[in-house]
Formats: sequence, structure tokens, C-alpha cells
Amino acid sequence: MTMNGQNGTEFAWTAESRFAIYYAPARTSPWWEAGCRWLARDPETGVALAPPVLPALASRSLGVAALSRAPRRYGWHGTLVAPARCAEGVTPDEVVHRALAWAQRQRPFDLIVEPAALDRFVALRPASADGADAMQALAADALHELAPLRAMPSEEERNRRIQASLLNARQQSLLARWGYPYVLDEFRFHMTLSDAIEAPERAVLIDWWRERMAALGPLPVDSAALFLEPRPGEPFVLVKRLPFAGVPGSGDAR
Repeated sequence: MTMNGQNGTEFAWTAESRFAIYYAPARTSPWWEAGCRWLARDPETGVALAPPVLPALASRSLGVAALSRAPRRYGWHGTLVAPARCAEGVTPDEVVHRALAWAQRQRPFDLIVEPAALDRFVALRPASADGADAMQALAADALHELAPLRAMPSEEERNRRIQASLLNARQQSLLARWGYPYVLDEFRFHMTLSDAIEAPERAVLIDWWRERMAALGPLPVDSAALFLEPRPGEPFVLVKRLPFAGVPGSGDAR
């Protein structure tokens, strides 16, 4: 099926395409510009961007682009519902309709975040337990809403993930039930900023983002977005913005 993306670009949504519900800052938010520039790509327009230059990295002949190849493919986001193919008989229009209806039940809030090392990666994460709980609740609600539309992974895919990720018993149970191991009580909201990198580079990135965030303020959680991987391995594209209730463009009166 051929569909028009958020900016009018046509793309094919096929049986092998994967859709996801991500948190993505509104296009008018300075957080959107900052994150897209960091990852050197705007997944909504497809435009390549020049990432910032960090002197501490330049002195080591490194650049942001070289340290963020994996998150660049996914686009600037925080996962709410992980990528999956459509279940048998489910159409892209159904996914869009269900996602928009889900968003209309959500209420905007601000989230204070902090840069941190998550294992060998650098990411933004909630700075408080209350913030983490709010994002966990948002993701759980989205998962329950969209789960009937998502195809479950095959047994081979599940076994491959179990072996590659060393999942514990609870995560294996969630994988079998929901098709993804890091949901519900195992969900940890984060916005990935880097590949797996060494400790000195992690420290540079964390320091840069900590300083940058002083001007950006809290993260406005007032919308989500439907993303699509058109074909396996291709960059994810932002298909549809999903404004929350009461946000301009949501269809609600203000």
C-alpha cells in the first residue's frame, strides 16, 4: 500500500514493513531540532543535517556522526511500542486510526530528563522516579491499545533474541506474551544518543548534553508519533504525528 507521510512524501507500507509508536518531540519544539541535528537526520523530512562539533571529540579525530550510527537509523525518538509487522489482516489505515484514537486519550505533561550512561550507551532518561513512572504508564497504555495490530515474532525470532540478549525469566515471559521483552515492569524510557562507546567518549557526550539541556528545559510530552521501517534495514520514517488531547492539531477545542 502506498501512503503519504507527515510531510507528504509517498512511501510503500508492505507486509514486511514494521511500525512503531515512539515519543518524538513536536516539530515546533527546540528538542526536535536538537535531537535531529545530533543524529544528523530528520526522519520526518528525510533531510540530512550537520551534527554539532564537540571540540573534545575533534581533538581525538572523532565526530558525533561516527558515534551515533545505530540511533540515526531509528530517528530521534523514545520507544513506547517497539517495531513490529502488522498482524494478519490488519491494514495501515487501521494502525493510523487506532494510534490517533489512543493519542486523543492522553494528556500532555512535562518530563525532566538527564543524560546518562546506560551500559555502554549514552541516552536521555527521566531524572526522577515520578517521571519514569509516568512514561512507563504511557507506554503500557500504548502497548495494550496497539497489541492486537502487531504480528508476534516467530519462534525462531524469539529464540534468536533470547540468545542474543541474555533475557531473564521475566523478560522471556514478556517476549512470549507481547512480542517484546522490555515492556510493562521491564520498560525503561530512554532516548538513545550513541552507539556502544568507550567511557571517555561517554563522559564527553554526557557533559555536552547536560550543558545543552539548560537551554532546552523539560521535555514536552504532548504528542507521540507513528514511525515506519519501510523495508528491513532501511531508516525509519515518521509517518504520522499523534498529538495528545488539547494540543493544537489534535482535533480538540482549546
